[in-house]
Amino acid sequence: MRFKITVKPNARKNEVIRTDDGLFTVRVAVPPIEGKANEKVIEVLSEYFNKPKRSISIVSGFKGKTKIIEID
Repeated sequence: MRFKITVKPNARKNEVIRTDDGLFTVRVAVPPIEGKANEKVIEVLSEYFNKPKRSISIVSGFKGKTKIIEID
């Protein structure tokens, strides 16, 4: 399954928000430095979807706020 997310780094807390139109916003409480935000995005999505971290990957958008995520 692939879907698009928007990442909000430096948030107060880690959370996943699903909008009415089916899009996801992932807020992470870490800065977007040296891939730390990407690691936290995978961790937060892992908890949200109850899947292991190894089954979640970023397909595109490694350096941007809009990413495409794939879950096996």
